[in-house]
Amino acid sequence: MEPNAQPSTANFSGLGIAPDFLEILARLKYTEPTPIQRQAIPTAMDGKDVVGIAQTGTGKTLAFGLPMIQRLQAEKGARGLVVLPTRELAIQVDESLRKIGGHLGLKTVVLIGGTSLQPQISALARSPHIIIATPGRLNDHLQQKTVKLDEVRIVVLDEADRMLDMGFAPQIKKIFATLPARRQTMLFSATMPYEIMKIDSTYMQTPVRIEVAPAGS
Repeated sequence: MEPNAQPSTANFSGLGIAPDFLEILARLKYTEPTPIQRQAIPTAMDGKDVVGIAQTGTGKTLAFGLPMIQRLQAEKGARGLVVLPTRELAIQVDESLRKIGGHLGLKTVVLIGGTSLQPQISALARSPHIIIATPGRLNDHLQQKTVKLDEVRIVVLDEADRMLDMGFAPQIKKIFATLPARRQTMLFSATMPYEIMKIDSTYMQTPVRIEVAPAGS
């Protein structure tokens, strides 16, 4: 993730970010928010549902990661869930979130295919704050009852259009069927096809739409 992919005139201090996190951002040399960060972070900090349309590489991970970590820190016992299309993306998001929250005791678990279930089950037993998963592997855990999502309060679908292109719509439906009704849902996508609008209307509560690039088709 490039910290200055699309520089803006504002810094992070006006976005509702707590001083602890501003210090971490300064240490990581994140000085200027990208357009998606500048628009999405304050809305997400308020607990509103968000649909963000932005290309890959524009800083989306920080746009949802900062509000998620800060809000989870304030709500003890709550969990976050990030669902992504590929294992590579899941690993990248995990690294980014741990850079932000690692010093504050943030615990994450990555649930991806191609690796043994047992280490993932052991990590889940340690009550991670954030679950980062691909849809297929998350459903494997749900079927085996090795994960429960009843404490999830913030859900992110990242690269949602790619997940739908890869045929993950049935798995996403199963995941949402196990989530609590009281939650914040954020969806990020490079495009806004009909299937994304269907997710928006089915699983989200009057989401704020933020578009920093042409939606395409």
